[in-house]
Amino acid sequence: MSKLTKRVVDALRPDPTRDVFKWDAGDGALKGFGIRVKPSGVASYLVQYRNKEGRTRRLVLGRVGELTPDEARRIAADKLKEARTGGDPSEERHAARAAITLSELCDLYVADATGRIKPSTLAMDCSRIECHVKPLIGRRTVGALTRRDIDRLQSDVAAGKTAKPRKEKGRGGKGSGGRGVAARTVGMLGTILEFAKRHGMIVNNPARGVRRFPDNKRRRFLSLEELTALGAAMRRATADAENHTGLAAIQALLLTGCRRSEILSLPWAWLDMKARCIRFEDTKSGPQLRPIGAAAIKQLAAQSRHEDNPWVFPADHGKGHFVGLPRVLARLCARAGVKDVSVHTLRHSFAAMAAELGFSELTIAGLLGHSVPGVTARYAHLPDSALVAAADRVSARMAAALDGTARAEVVRMRA
Repeated sequence: MSKLTKRVVDALRPDPTRDVFKWDAGDGALKGFGIRVKPSGVASYLVQYRNKEGRTRRLVLGRVGELTPDEARRIAADKLKEARTGGDPSEERHAARAAITLSELCDLYVADATGRIKPSTLAMDCSRIECHVKPLIGRRTVGALTRRDIDRLQSDVAAGKTAKPRKEKGRGGKGSGGRGVAARTVGMLGTILEFAKRHGMIVNNPARGVRRFPDNKRRRFLSLEELTALGAAMRRATADAENHTGLAAIQALLLTGCRRSEILSLPWAWLDMKARCIRFEDTKSGPQLRPIGAAAIKQLAAQSRHEDNPWVFPADHGKGHFVGLPRVLARLCARAGVKDVSVHTLRHSFAAMAAELGFSELTIAGLLGHSVPGVTARYAHLPDSALVAAADRVSARMAAALDGTARAEVVRMRA
């Protein structure tokens, strides 16, 4: 047992299954002063004491790195002295936090979530906070929020009160409204208010019980005839000097069912042709082994390699990966006479093809890389053989559809 010095603090390591506590001990120790290390690795100084009612309280003083051990010890001594004289610094902080505005709460949540949740998810949360939450109800105090306030927020976002026009110049979209955006904003706000409840700022979460609008996500997928038309247009576009990298990326998305970001930012190092999988170090669901079919492997392996560029689909200029996919897809669909197609439609089309072949929802989820409870693929070194076999069939049928031979195969099977 020893005092909390910089050397002791630097030596602390997180436990992935539980919080780790290290209390000040040894000669001259300050009883009740300690450090908590969360499984995420975030470490904070805290004090633990009993209030005048005999209840145990904990008060976080600040994160390790923001305070030195000596600075944290001085603050801890003041708070513990306050508790010994009848005060309750933890309760006082909670009361003060209940009086903060929703905008301030959102800022606290973002600071806490940084490094804990995926950057892409946090970026989307920040966008919804800045575009919708803060302008509409950001000035309300957290303790005074009601379910009616959340209902009104959802209605206002759906009605487009916070929608912003697209910029005339430069890249970037618009802060849109709509029922789907409103529903997702309320869902995120519920998470933020749970954070407030967990930290004692509020007793009840006012977002609980709010009936969210249906998300109404697009479920468009390409029919067999549309895939055949798209394949024919792809061959004509190749002959007419359309961007080859963009066309290859579109084909890869159809053959694998991967997300756009997963294909465009795919480095050669993650592609395991022997095991017939992609070894993603990071996805929307975390690290993954994604099985892909033989047709997909053949198509990916055919891409040209560049010594100074690690990406399977490199940018036309520079060392980045290709980014102009929507424009190439729009031109290709115009050639094929296929309408209402987004990049995500390609992923839906892969899933629809798998369903047409009779695969279960669980199998399709595995092929798409969805998080499936009870599946331990993240710990495996090789992809599941049943999923590889399924990926083979789906990618083969997709390749046949693009080549224009799938319809003849269906007719033969029915005959």
